[in-house]
Amino acid sequence: MERKSNFGKFILLWAGELISSIGGGLTSFGLGVYIFAKTGSAAGMALVTLLGFLPTILFSVPAGVLSDRYDRRLLMMVGDGLSAIGIIYILLCMLTGEAMLWQICLGVFISASFSALLEPAFRATITDLLTEEEYSRASGLVSMAGSARYLISPLVAGFLLTVSDIKLLLIIDICTFFLTVISAAVVRKSIAVSQHKDTKPFGRSFKEGFKAVHGNKGVFTLVLLSSGVTLFMGMFQILAEPLILAFKDSKTLGVAETICALGMLASGFMLGIFGIKKKYVRTLVFSFVFAGLCMIGFSLMENIVVICIFGFGFMACLPFANNCLDYLMRTNIADEVQGRAWGVIGFLSQIGYVIAYAISGVAADILGKATDMGVGRGAAIVVGLAGICLILVAALCTLSKPVRSLEKTGAA
Repeated sequence: MERKSNFGKFILLWAGELISSIGGGLTSFGLGVYIFAKTGSAAGMALVTLLGFLPTILFSVPAGVLSDRYDRRLLMMVGDGLSAIGIIYILLCMLTGEAMLWQICLGVFISASFSALLEPAFRATITDLLTEEEYSRASGLVSMAGSARYLISPLVAGFLLTVSDIKLLLIIDICTFFLTVISAAVVRKSIAVSQHKDTKPFGRSFKEGFKAVHGNKGVFTLVLLSSGVTLFMGMFQILAEPLILAFKDSKTLGVAETICALGMLASGFMLGIFGIKKKYVRTLVFSFVFAGLCMIGFSLMENIVVICIFGFGFMACLPFANNCLDYLMRTNIADEVQGRAWGVIGFLSQIGYVIAYAISGVAADILGKATDMGVGRGAAIVVGLAGICLILVAALCTLSKPVRSLEKTGAA
């Protein structure tokens, strides 16, 4: 059955997510600088990131089931709106005194718990709104929205921290939640609510989502390989900030993150206009290999120019990789189980992030002390080794027949 295009409504939702991404990036940047200044440890920064990400793993599968049972746009509104509670809690702690690490962790965990409702519903909504031919363009634009937290937020946050403090960043982030909820409400009002009528027991719905993923050998293999990718990329993402902060200030960090994110913006913009027409698996493998090489280059020396060049290259790979992963999985999963399936995919593929956030900060601190070069060089060693491992994962993708078969199946 041919689906009617609602690309204009998708753009409205996308705009809301863009604004939310910028606000979240301000908070993430500000908290990272705040914690590193207080503790001088990569482990403290990694702990906050871990607790901010953990709800995505814990609740992604239940959230996926809910998105197949209830109004997906309403779930997006609830998730975005209530996630402001955690940020408000952190702000109140700072207004009444200095926020302690455990308070920041609690607030971040609360905010992320409600945000976990959003992702499966948003991905399934894309399927509701668009035609298959528009998936690739949409994925490129979604990548662009995600890049805003790295492109716009660090530059703005770095400047604001020179004239104010982290509390201003938190206030701005809180305001963005309301704009996101409004955009979802407008789309919800203008488009008919899908009648999913999934009244099966919750456990059975989960099993069906897992079966949709596990039952396709290519999809399941790709998901498992993706968990390895998130492990090694997660190490880079968590250690890039302490690596730079070890020899530069927060303003320089903000500028450097923005320059690096220009790569993500450039490739995301290209994909938003042209998309990818074929050879998704080959493009995916090339993206992983190039990203791994850039991670190795990023870790070579304490030179901000070199770091920005390789950081730009790494970020440029992400939209291409995400676009290919999204297409290969989306076109091989039935529409009626998209929400449940994306919940399972999110859970399995992003386990790597949990492991990365749990061990990378501690590893960087230990290596920094063992080599007597400090936490910055300890982080660099971990990033370089992770880059080598990412290249090895790319080789496994090339050798996997089930993964290569996904492109033929999706094109059928």
